[in-house]
Amino acid sequence: MSSTGSPREAHVAHIERFGIQLQTPDDLIIGLAGNPNTGKSTVFNALTGLNQHTGNWAGKTVGSAIGHFHHQQRSFTIVDLPGTYSLLSQSADEQVARDFVCFGNPHVTLVVTDATNLERNLNLALQVMEVTDRVVVAVNLMDEAKRKGIRIDIDKLQAELGVPVMPIAARSGTGLAELKEMLLQVAIGAVNPTPKPLTYSEEVERTVAALLPQVEPLVAGVLRPRWVALRLIDGDDSVLAALVRYTEERPTVIQTGKVVVPS
Repeated sequence: MSSTGSPREAHVAHIERFGIQLQTPDDLIIGLAGNPNTGKSTVFNALTGLNQHTGNWAGKTVGSAIGHFHHQQRSFTIVDLPGTYSLLSQSADEQVARDFVCFGNPHVTLVVTDATNLERNLNLALQVMEVTDRVVVAVNLMDEAKRKGIRIDIDKLQAELGVPVMPIAARSGTGLAELKEMLLQVAIGAVNPTPKPLTYSEEVERTVAALLPQVEPLVAGVLRPRWVALRLIDGDDSVLAALVRYTEERPTVIQTGKVVVPS
């Protein structure tokens, strides 16, 4: 991000690189993530109503949907990310979702899950929580879960994840007012989520520890070094290319890809 101009001007210029226009320079930006078929689009429509527009992501053929809403005299821009099962950048949709969560600097990433298929949906939520603390999880289709006899202990789930978990039924509007309030509280820093860290096998953790001294100088202040190390272990060096694309004055070593993953 450029160091010229005010922080607000830099923020607006940065978000415009993604092809996103804000209503005001002070908009709170929400990234909306979720698996396909979780009701994510219903949540987007319920929050924004007719105040939305569609297009393509800058430089991509992947469609985009941007909407706006107001709550407590604050203006929000909500970015409906492509429905994906992961942030592992195996497809154009996944790359768009990953890049925005990592480099778009949203004030909050809202992950929509399906109450009737929660275990599968939480995989994406956990991945997002490895990238950023500013996460709210919405458990949608609570009405469907009730009809199917599925009971979800929201308080326990919230304690296990370490981030706010909001039960909603977007089609009927149930829980949306509470969701908006939580998005505001996290966006302005009144609520500070603390995602529980994930621990992997001893071998993976040993490799991460060996990689961190190489990774930390490259991504400091932009990405979490541990998350980048995990991506490199998976053989996904596209995150380094994205780092060059969305930031400035990164060390030359990133541009040449000289990060050695211990064998």
